[in-house]
Parts: sequence; C-alpha cells; structure tokens
Amino acid sequence: MLLGLLGIICSPQVNAQVSANASNANKPSTQNTHQKKVTPIKTTQEWQVYGISQSAEILLDQWGVPHIYAKNEDDLFFAQGFNAARDRLFQLDLWRRRGLGQLSEVFGNSFFEQDRAARLFLYRGDMKQEWNAYGTQAERITKQFVAGINAYIDYVSKNNHALPAEFKILKYLPAKWQAEDVVRIRSHGLTRNLNAEVNRAKFACNGQLALDEIRQNLSPKWKTTLPAGLDPCLPEGILRQFSLATQNVVFDKQNMRISQIETPTTATNEAPNTNIAKLYETNPDQMEGSNNWVLAPSKTSTGRAIMANDPHRAYSAPSLRYITHLSAPGLDVIGAGEPALPGISIGHNGSIAFGLTIMGIDQEDLYVYELNPANPMQYRYRGKWENMKPLSENFKVKDRPDQTAELLFTRHGPIIFQDHQKNRAYAVRTAWLQAGMAPYFGSIDYMRATNFAQFKKAMLHWGAPTENQVYADVKGNVGWVPGGMTPIRKNWDGLLPVPGDGRYEWAGFLSGDKLPFSYQPKSGWFASANEMNLPKGYPYQQHKLGFEWPHPARYQRIATVLSQAKKFSIEDSMRLQNDVMSLPAKRITEILKRIQINNQIKDQINNQARHQTDDDNTKATEKALKLLLQWDHQETADSAAAALFQFWLSQTLAPAYKELMLGAQASLVPSMPDMSGMLNYLERTNQDEQANKIRDQLLLNSLTLAYKTLEQTLGKDQHAWQWGQLQKTVFAHPFSKILDSASKTQFDIGPLPRGGSANTVNQSSYRLSDFTQLNGPSFRVVVDVGQWDNSRAINAPGQSGDPSSPHYRDLADKWAKGEYFPLLYSRQAVEAYTRQRFVLQPIK
Repeated sequence: MLLGLLGIICSPQVNAQVSANASNANKPSTQNTHQKKVTPIKTTQEWQVYGISQSAEILLDQWGVPHIYAKNEDDLFFAQGFNAARDRLFQLDLWRRRGLGQLSEVFGNSFFEQDRAARLFLYRGDMKQEWNAYGTQAERITKQFVAGINAYIDYVSKNNHALPAEFKILKYLPAKWQAEDVVRIRSHGLTRNLNAEVNRAKFACNGQLALDEIRQNLSPKWKTTLPAGLDPCLPEGILRQFSLATQNVVFDKQNMRISQIETPTTATNEAPNTNIAKLYETNPDQMEGSNNWVLAPSKTSTGRAIMANDPHRAYSAPSLRYITHLSAPGLDVIGAGEPALPGISIGHNGSIAFGLTIMGIDQEDLYVYELNPANPMQYRYRGKWENMKPLSENFKVKDRPDQTAELLFTRHGPIIFQDHQKNRAYAVRTAWLQAGMAPYFGSIDYMRATNFAQFKKAMLHWGAPTENQVYADVKGNVGWVPGGMTPIRKNWDGLLPVPGDGRYEWAGFLSGDKLPFSYQPKSGWFASANEMNLPKGYPYQQHKLGFEWPHPARYQRIATVLSQAKKFSIEDSMRLQNDVMSLPAKRITEILKRIQINNQIKDQINNQARHQTDDDNTKATEKALKLLLQWDHQETADSAAAALFQFWLSQTLAPAYKELMLGAQASLVPSMPDMSGMLNYLERTNQDEQANKIRDQLLLNSLTLAYKTLEQTLGKDQHAWQWGQLQKTVFAHPFSKILDSASKTQFDIGPLPRGGSANTVNQSSYRLSDFTQLNGPSFRVVVDVGQWDNSRAINAPGQSGDPSSPHYRDLADKWAKGEYFPLLYSRQAVEAYTRQRFVLQPIK
C-alpha cells in the first residue's frame, strides 16, 4: 500500500540516482558558473492570500534558492514563512511537533515518551521578557513569519494536490502555528555538557577520575575534583529522557514506533535504549562542529575581504538549513538559516558578512537531590525539605483517549530521573531554558548590523548555541565575536554532577563583554574550527567557560594555509573547505617511519598473535607500512591508504590503546578516545625502552590486524581499495526506516562515497560500526565581500523538501564533487537565473 501510494504521489524524476565519482570527490570546481550566458525559463504562479498588505514576489533561481522581494518588512517575513512552508512543510511540521511534544497526536502512542520528554524542556517563562530579549522587532517579525506559514497551510488544506506526500501517506494535515512556538522550543539546538558529566562520573564511581582524560582531555590545562557530597555512582539510563527530548524523530516499521524500549524512568526497571546508544558511537572529535574564517583585503587576490563558513550538522533529507534571500526597503539579506526560523544566521546583508561555528561554553549541569523518605515529592535544599513543582500535561494520542502525565520540576529545572531505592532525584539546569535562548533566533538582531560595533552589541545578547561569529565588512574590516549565555560557577567547574542541596548555585551569568573578541587581527585573518581558542592571558580559571574541545587538527590545517596565503581567492577558500589533509595521519606515519628506521619491525612481528604465521604477519606488516609511508596524507575518497589508516585508527588502534590505558575500564569509553591524548602517548619517547617497545608493539600489531581484516573486507588487491568504498554519505528522509528499497530511492539520496574524516577541514564523522557518515558540511558558503554576486554556496542534497521537486536532490552530486553555485544577490543577476516566479497578492 505504501509503495503504491508513493508511485502516485512522486513524479518519475525523483527516481534518478545521484552518485559521485570517487576519484573526483572533495575536489572543488572553481568554474564561474553565473558568467555563462543563459536563457531564463520562467513560469509564474500566483496566490491570493490573507495577511499580506501589498504584493510580494518569490523568484526561484535554477539552484532552488528563493529570492523574496516585498515592499515592506511585514510582508517580507510573511512571504518568508509562506515560502518556507511551500518548500519544507513536512519538515516544519515535524520540527514543531517534536519540539512541542505533539508527535503522538498524529503518529500514535509509540511517541508518547518522546512527547513527554520534550515538554520537560519547553520555555515556560514570561513571554514579554522572552520577546524583549531578541530586540524590539522580534515578536512582530515572528508573528508575520508564522502567519505566512499558516497561510500556506490553509492553501494545502483546501488544495489536496499541493499537500506534500508525507501528509498523504500518514493521512493527516499540518497544524497551524503560533508565534510562541518558534521561541518556546529549545530542544533543537546543539547542547553541552550533560553527557560528558555523566561519562566522567563513571570513572569517578570507580575511583579513577584521572583516567577520564583518556576519554576527554581537558583544555586549557585543568584538573577537576569530585564535588563535596556527590555520590558519582549514577543509575544506568539516567539521561534517557534528556536524549529523547533532544534527538530527532526516528520511525521504524513496527507501527511507526520510535526505535526505543519503552520503560518507566526509574532505576528499578530501566532498560537500555539501543537507538540512543548509537548517539554515542562518536567522540568529541566527531560531534557536530563547523569551520569559518575571514581574510582582510591585504590577504586576498581581490583586494576585498572574504568570509567562509561550513557548519557541520547531521546529514538529512531535506537539509537542515535553507538558503533564502530577503529583500525589502531597509533590509536585504541572503544566506542560510533553519527553515522554521525567520531571518538568516549565516550570510551577508550588503554591508557585512557573518558566519558561525560552535564554541565550547558549558551551559548545562546535572543536579543530584536527596529525597525525603517520608515524602518523595520533597528534596533537601539548604537544610530544609523543599517541594517539587508538579505540572500536569495533556497529550492527544492518535486512536486513543487523551493521556495525562505529570512533569516534575525543582528550582533548578526539570527532573529527568528518580531513583526511589536510593531516595535520589536528578534534574537538569541549563542556560538554554532562560529567556532569550531560542536556538539561533538571536540572528534576528545581528543580521541587521552594518558595522562591527553594531554586530558586537547584537552578539552581547546571543544566547544559544554558544558560537564563534566571524565578521567582515565592505570597508575591509574583519573580526571575531563569540557569544552565548555563560553560567557563573564560583565554587566548581561544571565537569561533574553536583548535589542540589544549595552548595552549588549559579551566580548569574557572565556579561557578554567578558568574552574575548578580535578586531582587525595583525595576521590579516581569523579562523575557528571548534578548537580551544581562548587567547593567551584570558582568565579562564575565573570564568571557567568550558574545558572540553575537539582536537584542533582542523584549525591547525586552516591556520597553516591561511598564514602562508598572500593572495587568497574565492576559489582558494572553496578548495580549503574541501581540503582532506589529515594532520593526525601525518603525525602517526612519522612515528611509523621512526620505528622502521630503528629496525624494530621483526621484533614486534614475533610478538603478534600466535594463531597467525610469522610469514603472513610479516607480509601484511610490510605491505601496510609501504602503503602508509608512501602516502601524502590526503584522505580522498579514492585513496587506498586513507581506507587503511581510518580502518586501523578506529577499528584496531583505538581499541588497543584503550585496552592498554584502561584495562577492564575500557568499556567506559565506548567511542573513540581523545585524539590529543592518544597522539601524545604515541609520539612520546620514553627513557624506559620497555615502554617504547610496548608502544611500538601496539602500533604494529594493530596495523597488521587492520590490514589483514581489510583484505577480507575490500579484497586482496590493495590498489583497488578506496576510502569511499567504506565511508559513504546517505541523506536519509525521516521515513527511511519504514520504506522498502524501491521507495527509498524516492526519499533517500545516496549512498555517496566520501573522503575526509573527523579531523580534516572537509569534516567527515562516521559511525564506528559501519562507517556511515553521521554529519559534516552539507551547507557551505564563501562570500566575496563587496562583490556579492561572486559569492558561492552549496546546500546538499537540495533546497526543497518535496521528493517530487527537481530541487530535492539536484545539489547532492555537485556537493559530493566539491562544487558550488553562485549565491546571487543583485536583482539583475537574480532575474537572469530565475526559473519560477511566485506572486503573493493580498485579498482585498
């Protein structure tokens, strides 16, 4: 039935397969696409709608980018909402339902637990304070944006042919929005560091807190201690509710159930969540991040500033981000944002360009409470029993009576777990539940800035997620402004859970002007790649922003290239965004060279696994060494050496290193170990020769095992091996797990062979179990500041969320090859490449 319905709904063109030539993957095209002579092919569609005062136009260019023109800002944001719904309606509806906890209303009882979890993390404060936090225009803009969404919902409700396929398959209609929905939803942003606190507590529970550095190295240099009064032995599954609240919607084939084991949130009958467990198959180096940089005119070939940005987020169909151009008197911005939000967060406004990466500020804490044995609704606080605050929530459930659930809150935040056997409760305090913390919504203010002072002032009020913003303007000025609400923890560092008895309280929030910044750096450039970038001399011991950062390899590579640049071009920035040079690979192969020079190979081979013959091991070791030592460390999709290196690193070397360092506690690091710590260990030359021998044996034994295993996986001929044979990208639709193979070709895009890894500029984080790529730079932009039509962008797999649209997957192949399209800004250039024209007319 499902397959038959898909055949009716989807046009044949979406069956076309998209593939990338592995040998060309990650090599950017630098052709000046919009200079070619074209013949515009324009079709016009007109809507008459309530809620708009004057006519507005949406010009869709040949890459699916909407250029929206209105005569005033109210109509502009109305048209933005209308267009977002036109292209991404199911994505919008899923975003809203997940965030508000309304999935079970249309998908059934299997989503009730996720709904309940989501409602724990809604903003429930004063709405006037909330709106004012974003500036004087935020509420008006959002009301217009939502009115536009609702106008399109009205249209599809009356015109079934325009209803997206997903709604027809599931037999429901999208719900209307309220402006408050946009800012009350908080669970869609990137958060930190609750998971790390729980993982670190596991080592503390075993009395081995210092060994947590194998999992996560702390930077700047820091030694954490166990908070007084904390029992670090936490119950299993303590973060299940938090994970449910912050994870994407996942469907499976059992009545479209979420892939989870449904159990109450108590210690006595908690069961492991296999779907949630997969979220932790990565390490900090592989979590979602980004790259950005700006160059002053003195460093560029154009004599103008350049801004480049490529956020790394989970791959999906449709793309997380949506490129939009908004133009009305007083405002002319273009770039990417999330389709459920008005405005843009990355791009330019004709005066300045801006782009963001995640900065490692810690905004979360887990509080542990002692419960009153005589009354489990009370917890100890400052020597007295304080009442929890119950909140009764009603849930509509498909094909069932409404359900009611009680949510519990302490003065610090929502309770996510209760352990009645130990008389303990656990709650989350997070900055992103404060007023003004709706993820990415703060861009509604800074996208209007026209100079650095205005931009910096706007960033003082940026809440979440915590960001590194780079800045460039038409006068050639460049800079860096971080932002994010930062809790003040006077008597602890935020690295472990703390007792909720009043001893560990936030003392307000750090003023935004206490964060570092840079303007007109002497180097002529600034870059960030999620690395620890607090400048020398910054009082980190006092402010304690955060101590958990990814390995700096991406930044180090960017810095090397930019520092050597003299006349850096737009094309050079595109190449750098697609760069797959692995600095960790270079460092590790240098160690192998040293081992080879010291003639230690035979000694190590003799100590390898006894069930293998020395001859087999010798040949495998020699072949592996030859392949890696002749390698240029470029992790291209067609590289045999990259395939061996990444397989070795993740499947045999890292596990062997964890076993050596942690022994029986190796299971406490289910993901990759901290890369900085592992590299430091491998590079260290000890005075103790036995220690060196153990290190060398670790390297060679694990390398030999990796090579022989890869022979079984990819074949005996190493010349035929390709990294892209292992690592692939799939842009999966939310329906992916409930579709048969034939239907998947209409909704999913891929698999596409991919190069790179977690530590290359062209970031590529894969699942350890099968090398499926988890996240990376699906959106890229390079802005020529002042000659805006020369800017370039890509947004994979495409701009549209409609599988029957030509723009659903048309950019995937281009993205896989490292290609871009022109991000057109001038009306003349836009008109030349317009393919569809939509006109919104007011109903008089």
